[in-house]
Amino acid sequence: MWDTIGKSVFKDQRTLSFDYVPPKLVHREGQMKRLIMLFRPVVEEDGAQNAVLTGSVGTGKTATAKRFCIDLKEFAEKKQKAVDWTIVNCRQRNSESAVVLQIVNHFQPNFPDRGFSITEMLRILRKDLEKRKLHLVVVLDEADVLLKKAGPDIIYKLTRFGEEKMDARPLVSLILVSQKNIFDMLDAASTSTFKRTNLIEFGKYSTEELRDIVSQRAELALQEGGAEDGALDLIAEVSSEWGDARFAIEILEKAGMLADEENAGRVGVEHVRGAKAEAYSSITESKLSGLDLHQKLALLGIARASKGKAYITTKDAESAYAVACEEHDEKPRAHTAFWGLMKDLDTLGVVSAKKSGPGISGKTTVITLLDITAKALEQKVQQLLD
Repeated sequence: MWDTIGKSVFKDQRTLSFDYVPPKLVHREGQMKRLIMLFRPVVEEDGAQNAVLTGSVGTGKTATAKRFCIDLKEFAEKKQKAVDWTIVNCRQRNSESAVVLQIVNHFQPNFPDRGFSITEMLRILRKDLEKRKLHLVVVLDEADVLLKKAGPDIIYKLTRFGEEKMDARPLVSLILVSQKNIFDMLDAASTSTFKRTNLIEFGKYSTEELRDIVSQRAELALQEGGAEDGALDLIAEVSSEWGDARFAIEILEKAGMLADEENAGRVGVEHVRGAKAEAYSSITESKLSGLDLHQKLALLGIARASKGKAYITTKDAESAYAVACEEHDEKPRAHTAFWGLMKDLDTLGVVSAKKSGPGISGKTTVITLLDITAKALEQKVQQLLD
């Protein structure tokens, strides 16, 4: 059976995974330079630094944080300084104890996950860092999820970590990665350590930038001549609606797999079109899976109200949301909280909420579904609720 399978278009498919970090990040040189300037004192002055990386999905925040930390560790070694780093996904670990345990596990992989308080785990972490004479950079990915659920206290504890001794040198620096501007979610004590000038923004990629990113990944992942130029152009074009590099890379991988299924030998435009259809479905699934109950109920209302309409108003959406809540024995959130739900869904890229333009009387916010039909969205959300 294996003998009947033709040569794959891939030479290293792993370079298309979300976890892969390329040697150089295309079109993120400005953000990298800003991080280098901010964190220079960590190596040169035995200091600490904190930063916030913010931007929408697929704009390179996490990849930039990882690439920077890898380069920082290598640079510190050349200067004979001990610097290490670890990353915590706060959507998966969204409590204080889970975050601290993950950090402790970086040095003690078999550390028990029960039986120790946060204070005890932090004390153990301090001993590990002092014994190694090490400065640790902690990247909290999707930090807004942690802050929303657990509050800002853990941020304060980590930024003040190691200050108990008068002559102690800083042991921990923090990089918070978030789709939202998290300063409004921090208390005064935590905000004082995160200067607003330490905010690094990541804008959406343009079509030309996405073309360069896809070309880099194609060179890493595909055999020489493994994709038509027109196919890479099309990937950039269909991804430019969101400016999302993850989506572009996902389409490239799916297109390569379709090419392999046909023994085509190279990725063509028809493979890209087929991959786009598959990716639309999977990207919607991944967005919906992370929603909380009231976000799902709000989205169910939006889907129902959007049938046959290009857009709906927030009034339409809120009325439909109230009906969905009643069906599921939930008390609807107040108007201000509902507006927060709308902003969350817009940030996640599930819907688009923007000020009304020509053709709509008055100034209001209108809501549009992006990459799924109203009927299909209603079915998917209802399945999740059931």
